[in-house]
Amino acid sequence: MTTSAASDRQTDIVRVALDVLEESGLEATSLRAVAGKLGVRMNTVLWHVKTKARLRELMADTILDGIVLDGLPEDPRARVVELAHRYRAALLAHRDGGRVVAGTFTAGPGTLGTANALIGALTGLGLDDRQADWTCWTIVYFAIGLVVEEQGSAETPKLHLASPSTLEPYPHLRRVLLSEANDRFDDRFAFGLDLILTSASAPR
Repeated sequence: MTTSAASDRQTDIVRVALDVLEESGLEATSLRAVAGKLGVRMNTVLWHVKTKARLRELMADTILDGIVLDGLPEDPRARVVELAHRYRAALLAHRDGGRVVAGTFTAGPGTLGTANALIGALTGLGLDDRQADWTCWTIVYFAIGLVVEEQGSAETPKLHLASPSTLEPYPHLRRVLLSEANDRFDDRFAFGLDLILTSASAPR
């Protein structure tokens, strides 16, 4: 099999794996399930992706490769914010997308391209390379963590209480949780992102 044909076959396997993910969730996205959907032996899938961990890396990179890096704002901070929102949207576009990407460190074009764009925007804020690198990781970890929680929760991140009296021993928490504040995940992401960037940009 030529290199091009092998690459095409690997792409097909990843595409089908993402189909299985959408249909059945991460736990059900096994090498055997992918092989069954393709109508091939599991050894064929193993030949092209080697391990389940590698398949997950390829799936993660494909998810991140869906992030459009064109048409970004010129202002560095606005650029970082837009990239972060596009990153979160890419994860949310796939069932269990946050869990697929979490813990993967692949050197694929989707992962590298997104990280490169984020670090470039962060250095545009005046951060040195080390600060930009760590701030990039902080944004990525925050986005993934929130998406994992969001995809495993109801529409709003509200604490389920049998009664407001449950919170009486916790007065500070009670005041916050029973307030009329908007608790949408979108708002939490925007607030956290602003906090990260304000801290990163503060004089040292």
